[in-house]
Amino acid sequence: MSVSRFVGIDVSKSRLDVFVRPDDEAVCFSNDEPGIASLTQRLRELAPERVLLEATGGLEIPLIAELAEAGLPVVAMNPRQVRDFAKSVGKLAKTDAIDARIIAQYAELIRPPIRPIPDEQSRLLGDTLARRRQVVEMITAEQNRWRQAKGEIQQQILQHLLYLKRELANLDDELGKQITQNPNWHEKDEILRTVPGVGKVLSRTLLANLPELGTLSNREISLLVGVAPLNRDSGLMRGRRCIWGGRASVRNPLYMASLVATRYNPIIHAFYFRLLSAGKAKKVALVACMRKLLTILNAMLRHRSPWSDDHTGYPPIPSAQPAAAYAA
Repeated sequence: MSVSRFVGIDVSKSRLDVFVRPDDEAVCFSNDEPGIASLTQRLRELAPERVLLEATGGLEIPLIAELAEAGLPVVAMNPRQVRDFAKSVGKLAKTDAIDARIIAQYAELIRPPIRPIPDEQSRLLGDTLARRRQVVEMITAEQNRWRQAKGEIQQQILQHLLYLKRELANLDDELGKQITQNPNWHEKDEILRTVPGVGKVLSRTLLANLPELGTLSNREISLLVGVAPLNRDSGLMRGRRCIWGGRASVRNPLYMASLVATRYNPIIHAFYFRLLSAGKAKKVALVACMRKLLTILNAMLRHRSPWSDDHTGYPPIPSAQPAAAYAA
């Protein structure tokens, strides 16, 4: 009888701490090309059911790419979820070796779903989009400083603003080229941008940061982005529903697009004012519009269908995983 093995990997700049359950084997590899190759070969021999590691701001990307290319079931998790799990089992100490053990235990008990790993093109698109967000934030900060500055300092800030705006235009051109050169992205981009209220920023963000769009049920995609209302009940107490977690990089441009859609999209406009007339607060109504717009986009990509005034008649996608697994 074969044993199901679960591997936890704690990734740091110089080393990879590995723990294997249920063998309780702890090993360490260097976080470089030879170390990653040795670890990949070892995991091929073990044939684990899950290889789990934390998303650590990019240090994990070479390892994930190598493991995915080797056909291993690798999953990158939100560090907050693993840390909360550690607290729930009474593990308050934190070292690299302890973290690897906790990650392996999490993989064994929770068995998080395996999601598609972005290829090199997708990672490049995501990096370019992230850089665009950084430039926009710098432009906003410099504009605020320019209003309060005087004399020579104001001129220096103005010169920096001109440079940043040129960089923003270059990044927009680069994003357009990347999408045009990929037929699948180009088709999806054209479909998404037929929706009133959806512009190039939201469309490109969805392509880069929400590749699951069109493959999950409406409930799953809403939980994944963080726009699904979550219960807060206990006994007879019925708490106020709220949204929490999810992908902020998607949620922020979705919010801006929903603001526009409440004015210019006939479905979202009618939905928004129907909620307001029912006594809902504007913020609650707007979040509901975000969720509705997202589910419309989900249906459109599922059926490869451009915008029409009725996207309510599509059959639902069956859920492949428990919906709670997507509340990341």
